[in-house]
Amino acid sequence: VQRAAEVHHPTPLTPPATPRPAPLVPVQPDTAPAVASIVLPDGRIATGYAIDPTHPGPVTTKPPVSRTAVNVALGGIGFLAVSGGLLLLTTFITALTALITQLVILAAVIFGGWIAVQLFGTSSRGAGTTVTIRKAVFKRNHFHG
Repeated sequence: VQRAAEVHHPTPLTPPATPRPAPLVPVQPDTAPAVASIVLPDGRIATGYAIDPTHPGPVTTKPPVSRTAVNVALGGIGFLAVSGGLLLLTTFITALTALITQLVILAAVIFGGWIAVQLFGTSSRGAGTTVTIRKAVFKRNHFHG
């Protein structure tokens, strides 16, 4: 069964009238554009030039919270995290300084006690050298003992 097809030829749109129309220069196209034909649901055939549809850019919705506010909040959280770490670091340095100070004092007390024992301790007579000092006479650079 063949049906009569009604063919519609597209008519070009004319631009709106301008006060001074720009001069049109005819240009011969390099290739003939492709003509597309489609069959409509009611059986009619529409023929025309294929036009690439323009796709609008993505819609950018405004976030419910300002990006600047989010950045300030994240900066505050980062600052708090760093401050806690610095507090722990200063506490560690203070404790390490106190430990070193106590070790130095302990070494001074032990070394001082050892020296005191050496100086004021009782020594046995058998251990050591006994030197007897007598009255000596020097006459004309000559020793007479």
